[in-house]
Amino acid sequence: MPRLYDSRKRVLVTGGAGFLGSHLIDRLLEQGHDVLCVDNLFTGTKRNLEHHHGNPRFEFLRHDVTFPLYVEVDEIYNLACPASPIHYQHDPVQTTKTSVHGAINMLGLAKRLGCRILQASTSEVYGDPSIHPQQESYWGNVNPIGPRSCYDEGKRCAETLFFDYHRQHGLEIKVARIFNTYGPRMHPADGRVVSNFIIQALKGEGITLYGDGSQTRSFCYVDDLIGGLISLMESPDGFTGPVNLGNPTEFTMKELAQLIIAETSSSSPLVTRPLPQDDPKQRKPDITLAQKQLGWNPKIPLEEGLKPTTAYFRTNLSA
Repeated sequence: MPRLYDSRKRVLVTGGAGFLGSHLIDRLLEQGHDVLCVDNLFTGTKRNLEHHHGNPRFEFLRHDVTFPLYVEVDEIYNLACPASPIHYQHDPVQTTKTSVHGAINMLGLAKRLGCRILQASTSEVYGDPSIHPQQESYWGNVNPIGPRSCYDEGKRCAETLFFDYHRQHGLEIKVARIFNTYGPRMHPADGRVVSNFIIQALKGEGITLYGDGSQTRSFCYVDDLIGGLISLMESPDGFTGPVNLGNPTEFTMKELAQLIIAETSSSSPLVTRPLPQDDPKQRKPDITLAQKQLGWNPKIPLEEGLKPTTAYFRTNLSA
């Protein structure tokens, strides 16, 4: 049975020292909840959480979710997993174990507690999509044996586990498919396009475009994304997802580079490199389901969100 005694919840956030996790913890604490952050600090950092030092409603536990966890909470947000190609390809076996064993352990915890659990899945479950934009009903076009498979297939298997626990054990689940998200606290060495371009521009280095820069992505500012995750967690029992969360406004990589050059007042040239294997050519969410079921829409345009993001990296580099 759930252990909820009043409107204040005790919420577990795995991967809570990471980019998304730390912003989610900020919002949950602002709402007055108690938060238990669990992270093994592979890609996360305590610096993302140091402003909560001394807060009696915040607790940090260093732990790897591939091992069982025994705690008492009211809700679980399962965000634990390296999410950038550089990090998840560093130890691909461990990446798959984090997605699969981590999901099994967190689902087992939720089953024991009878509590609701949210899985942070990814748009990578769609692979290199053959339909555009991507709807939740699309099954994807994923290479199961390529260098990105540890992440793509790990997340797909985690979704399978969540829905099997829901069907077999009646567990209350929520599954979010997160599209490209950016903002302050992104890891400076994560190899993602927004952080890469900003750092290269601030250093005056060549901005690296893969291919001719015509491949597209859609970029959601972190504050909007966190609002979507919380709305999904608070949605009615019968709505499980999966649901796309992302900004449907589409940009080519060349357009993104030009926006960042303008924001940083940089003189960086554009440099082209070959496309990486299995890199998707297009990525854009269809958010009709999120709009209908959650009343959720991203509000912050890319040009606006790049300002605090650039300021964060400028401070980070100067330090």
